Amino acid sequence: MIRVALCDDDISTLNGMQRFLNRYSKERNREIVHTTFCSPLELLTEIERGVRFDVLFLDILMPGQNGIETAAEIRSYDSNIKIIFLTSSAEYAVQSYTVEAYFYQLKPLQWEEFSRVMDSVLEKCAHEQENSLILRHKGLVTRMELGQLEFCEVIHRTLLFHLISGKVLESTGSLDELSRKLAPYDCFLRVHRSYIVNLNYVQNISYRAVTMTCLTEIPIPRGKYNEIKDAFLTYAFSNGEVKL
Repeated sequence: MIRVALCDDDISTLNGMQRFLNRYSKERNREIVHTTFCSPLELLTEIERGVRFDVLFLDILMPGQNGIETAAEIRSYDSNIKIIFLTSSAEYAVQSYTVEAYFYQLKPLQWEEFSRVMDSVLEKCAHEQENSLILRHKGLVTRMELGQLEFCEVIHRTLLFHLISGKVLESTGSLDELSRKLAPYDCFLRVHRSYIVNLNYVQNISYRAVTMTCLTEIPIPRGKYNEIKDAFLTYAFSNGEVKL
């Protein structure tokens, strides 16, 4: 199921968008639930309460608070939602990307344009859902792409996800639970009771530590070297990374 929010102070625009969504849902045989908001304040109130949407169609020129400002506030709660700006002016096109907008569409939106945008954004959502984890920390929801995860460590009940960009994301949880979630992905290996590594980013393995691409050294428990080395080589051979 896909959850879509529509926010516009123009009732006729909202009605038109609802008709488009109903038509799209029927023609593409997709389950889509949509919610309409006539003001940014109504939308932000719902998001602050913890309601989450996959896609947001957001008008830019609205009384009180414009769409760019609204999107900036939304990003403090949800870094994953796909924001598609709707506006009658191209004036804010550059600003829209400062809040990581997925698309910027000029009004009036036609059916052909709408269906293309929906095809694109739902394909993006599906790809991310298949290869990502949802992290929740201090009221913020973030979708993390697994391919960007270099390694994870746990400190007390806090999981620290180290990304290849150098960024570190936090989430509450246990490494045991995370290990179960990552079990279907053979590139992840628990090398220590406090660490899981992505084998794609292992630089080298010694008797004492696994060195990652970022040069972080992750300790290896006594007697685990051969097991970890064999798991790494099995993965590397199976993916064609090792040639003799």
